[in-house]
Amino acid sequence: MKTIKTLSILALAGTLFMSCGETKKEVKEEVSEEIAEVEMAVVEEQTPNIVGVAAGNENFATLVAAVKAAELVETLSSAGPFTVFAPTNDAFGKLPAGTVETLLKPENKATLTGILTYHVVSGNFSASAVIEAINSNNGKFTVTTVQGNDISLSLKDGSVMLTDAKGGMAKVIMADVAASNGVIHAIDTVVMPE
Repeated sequence: MKTIKTLSILALAGTLFMSCGETKKEVKEEVSEEIAEVEMAVVEEQTPNIVGVAAGNENFATLVAAVKAAELVETLSSAGPFTVFAPTNDAFGKLPAGTVETLLKPENKATLTGILTYHVVSGNFSASAVIEAINSNNGKFTVTTVQGNDISLSLKDGSVMLTDAKGGMAKVIMADVAASNGVIHAIDTVVMPE
């Protein structure tokens, strides 16, 4: 009888031990899932929007100044998503002398806004998606910009090229700069609408 009581107590203790182990395992899994969710939320919060990414890169200082002058910060900080073909400082430097300074004046805000929004497309188009679209459309893919005019995208020597409404061309020199509300592709020339 003593043996049966001892075995019963051991069996009960073993059952309690196993159920405690399962509870610990379940709690550990729940905690791990919650930690993963918090980490994902932190990563999403840490990824700046398009304006934040551009402001954090000295190669886009002229673009950021232009976006501020055109009062487009709020628009480009919205949910989007947007694809921005962002001219670098060197791209703005290719414009005729005095052009940037003239465009930044308050009286030229409408013209500046038109030029800047001509560099923005609604949607999130990665470089691979752009290349696939070009290849699927006989080497040329046309997109409508936020400004309203079209830009033609093509490939030349493995690089994505933009052809603007006036026939001017720009080359994507850095692709897939991620932002929380879209993607930036740096270009080497400012493109112009009609």
